[in-house]
Amino acid sequence: MTTTLQMPGYPVALPITVQWGDMDALQHVNNTRYFRWFETARIATFQAMGLVAEGQPRVGPILAATECRFIRPVSWPAELVVGARIDGVGNTSFTMGYAVAHVAALDTPVAVGTGVVVLIDYRTGEKVRVPDEMRAAIAAL
Repeated sequence: MTTTLQMPGYPVALPITVQWGDMDALQHVNNTRYFRWFETARIATFQAMGLVAEGQPRVGPILAATECRFIRPVSWPAELVVGARIDGVGNTSFTMGYAVAHVAALDTPVAVGTGVVVLIDYRTGEKVRVPDEMRAAIAAL
C-alpha cells in the first residue's frame, strides 16, 4: 500500500507522528519505536505485494533478522516518514531496507535499517521457495 507520501528510493512510504510516549527518559525517541515503525512499513509492503491475506495461510513470511542504524536523535514533536523497499530476493527469503526521515528532509534519514524475511510453511516450520508470483509482485514495487 503506497501512500501519497513519496520517499526517494522507497516505494512504500508512510507517515509517522511522534507521540510524547515514544520518548525515553533522555528526551528522545526510544530505540524500540524504530523497530515498530519498520514493522508498520514491512506490513504495508506485504499488503502492496498481496502477501497479507485473511484467515490462516499455509505459507507466509516470518522475520528472521532485523537491525537499525541510528543516525540522529528525534524528539517530540516531529512528523516523520518511514520508507520500505525490497533490496534483494534469495531462494527462500528477501531482504528489506528501511529509512526514517523528517517530512521536511526526506533525503536525510535519521535512521536506516534492514530486515530479512523468510517464507515458511506454517504447518511444518520449513522454509519454502519464494514463489514466482511473489517475485513478480516484488519487481512491480
